[in-house]
Amino acid sequence: MARGKLRIYLGAAPGVGKTYAMLSEAHRRTERGTDLVVAFVEHHRRPRTEVMLHGLEQIPRRELEYRDAEFTEMDVDAVLARHPAVALVDELAHTNVPGSRNVKRWQDVEELLQAGIDVVSTVNIQHLESLGDVVESITGVRQRETVPDEVVRRADQIELVDMSPQALRRRMAHGNIYASDKVDAALSNYFRPGNLTALRELALLWVADRVDEYLQEYRADHRISAAWQARERIVVGLTGGPEGRTLIRRAARMAAKGSGSEILAVHIVRSDGLASGSAKELAAQRTLVEDLGGSFHHVIGEDIPEAMLDFARGVNATQIVLGTSRRKAWQYVLGPGVGSTVARESGDIDVHIVTHEHAAKGRGLPSARGASLGRSRVVAGWLTGVVGPVLLALLLTNWHPGMSQATEMLLFLTLTVAAALVGGLLPALASAFAGSLLLNYYFTPPTHSFTIAEPENIIAIVIFVVVGLAVASVVDLAARRTQQAARLRSEAEILSYLAGSVLRGESSLEALLERVRETFGMDSVVLLARDSDHGAWTREASVGERPCLRPEDADVEVPVSDRLSLALTGRVLPASDRRVLSAFAAQAAVVMDRQRLEGEAEHARELAEGNRIRTALLAAVSHDLRTPLSAIKASVSSLRADDVAWSDEDEAELLAGIEDGADRLDHLVGNLLDMSRLQTGTVTPLIREIDLDEVVPMALGGVPESSVVLDIPESLPMVAVDPGLLERSVANVVENAVKYSSPGSKVVVAASALGDRVEVRVVDRGPGVPETAKDRIFEPFQRYGDAPRGNGVGLGLAVARGFAESMGGTLVAEDTPGGGLTMVLTLQAALGGRPARPDLPAGATSRGRAAAP
Repeated sequence: MARGKLRIYLGAAPGVGKTYAMLSEAHRRTERGTDLVVAFVEHHRRPRTEVMLHGLEQIPRRELEYRDAEFTEMDVDAVLARHPAVALVDELAHTNVPGSRNVKRWQDVEELLQAGIDVVSTVNIQHLESLGDVVESITGVRQRETVPDEVVRRADQIELVDMSPQALRRRMAHGNIYASDKVDAALSNYFRPGNLTALRELALLWVADRVDEYLQEYRADHRISAAWQARERIVVGLTGGPEGRTLIRRAARMAAKGSGSEILAVHIVRSDGLASGSAKELAAQRTLVEDLGGSFHHVIGEDIPEAMLDFARGVNATQIVLGTSRRKAWQYVLGPGVGSTVARESGDIDVHIVTHEHAAKGRGLPSARGASLGRSRVVAGWLTGVVGPVLLALLLTNWHPGMSQATEMLLFLTLTVAAALVGGLLPALASAFAGSLLLNYYFTPPTHSFTIAEPENIIAIVIFVVVGLAVASVVDLAARRTQQAARLRSEAEILSYLAGSVLRGESSLEALLERVRETFGMDSVVLLARDSDHGAWTREASVGERPCLRPEDADVEVPVSDRLSLALTGRVLPASDRRVLSAFAAQAAVVMDRQRLEGEAEHARELAEGNRIRTALLAAVSHDLRTPLSAIKASVSSLRADDVAWSDEDEAELLAGIEDGADRLDHLVGNLLDMSRLQTGTVTPLIREIDLDEVVPMALGGVPESSVVLDIPESLPMVAVDPGLLERSVANVVENAVKYSSPGSKVVVAASALGDRVEVRVVDRGPGVPETAKDRIFEPFQRYGDAPRGNGVGLGLAVARGFAESMGGTLVAEDTPGGGLTMVLTLQAALGGRPARPDLPAGATSRGRAAAP
């Protein structure tokens, strides 16, 4: 069955109109006769959005019960059974209520797509996993409900739903997004103009990158090499010389003039080794490029101008920045130079030649590179070896007849040596052969015939040929050794890069494979893993166009291990390249092992943290269970006493005490079990919007009413918390404060709003805690000053901090002015109709209030 297509409406913030746009598209498709259903759409009580649902078939939602409350989620089985052509699924990043078919809604969507159902969905830019840190730095809110970027990138269509910050704030002020009582808080916090502008820019840039990927795929599929100047891409050509830093900074200034410009520095490596260049200088230039936000690339190419232009056209570059040649004036006799050639053949790509202080001061080529033979030298060698003897023979016969044979032979020998020095072995052989024939025919008696009268002349000609061949062999051997040295230098450069990546701890497998593709000029590179059970190959990572699925389909295949193989497509590599390719393969295995070890280390850290929390829980149980157990035992022992006659009122009081202690035990054990499951990853806190005055008063039931002063303003914003966990945290902190307050003083429990946070302060006038011990009091079994039980800091603080952090809050200790200790519990304020911390699924609908412990 063909996989369904995914279309996503992407927005910068809540309220821009994603759901409305999706429903408008649904009506258009329905009018065209498309079989479409609403699998899950949340209108958030917005009238205009709710009206758009009319006339569309809606699949009944599945009802789930969690922590004594009822919620509704998308019924995946019902949608699969209905099997429409198109399904609308709102809020792709939503986390499902525990007990649902999948943990995340995007996994539900994946099932629908696998079943061949097209899906239309929505998501906000702040819910993309890779942008979590950026969004938190902008808004101050950590988005815990996210969707992997790859899920969104795989969408067949992504449509940006855009709205200016001013228009969005007007919609908010008119009550079109949130209820009127939440508008002021939202406008002054999350929906500030600066926040909305930054989020809008993030959305525009992310979509622009995705459009760029589509464009690259289209150009590759249609084999389009001409530059399309949809976006400024500046390619900087680096030789490894000292002028490279000047070129990079000049390109950065050019890129800064246009938003979204991109810098790509490229160093061309000849197939026989490096062109001139210092490895140390190239490393410094790579760092400079990356610091300026660009990327560094190695490309292999025999013809440097052609390789430069191929790279520029491949990345759809619009400009090329090159430095003024460092060659001296006389060196231009050998050719026009790279800059002139690139400028002449660049077509519609602009070429900038930048002057620098090293211009015309000599290239400073290393001696090894300077001795290797190029194409121009080989051609010159053949001209010297073939045409030269003919011209020399004409010169000697017409202008200097009668010259001694020894002199004539030395002149031809000189020409053979020159051909060997310029062109190598084969031109020298041709020169020796042609020279020996011309000497025999024109200058050895009898002349104008190929016979030799004197034996001495035969010996002379043989010596001439032997000397010519010997000199040619020496020159050719030197050229080969130079070529090998340059090749080894190039390999050393690449191996140095690999070693440096190990030391830097780079663990991006895709970046390594991209480096392999660029270095060897391949179309695609893929790391394949074989299933030990079935022998099937799967892709661990790949770069490039149309990577192969099996090693036998590749042009080049290098085994990495028993189950891993590196496969390349594009061309067949010579055997000399496979040595370096094997080093890349070994590095890929190192990266895989590092990723595996990092995963195991993270798992070990999670286990250690889980063990620490479980130890704290056991300690807390032993501490907090003792009081109600002691009260129950005392009441039961009193009722069973035979020597005391209890009145009905006394018995009722004792039974009430037993019931109260049992309730406290039940609630405490329930909360501790929830926290234990939280640490093992089997449950998440049920985050709800709730007023503090609904929870905090209930937390004071364990202390005398006269010992606490409560100050909770009615104007406080709602908080996004788990009511049961919050109640237990406050109860533990208040009980601890009452226990250590000075006689006659009262504990003050006050709350206030601070930005997008709400602080609950529990202030006592007790002895206080030194600064060095403020963190230690939150650890299990820590009692300040090793005081006996009943006088030190209770273990309930460890549980209180654990509950607070599980809800995205914090609990810290501060000094009370004038003496004492203040516990500050910071909670996330609810912003606009849904929890700011989305551990509670955003689209879930509660039908009852969770029972608070």
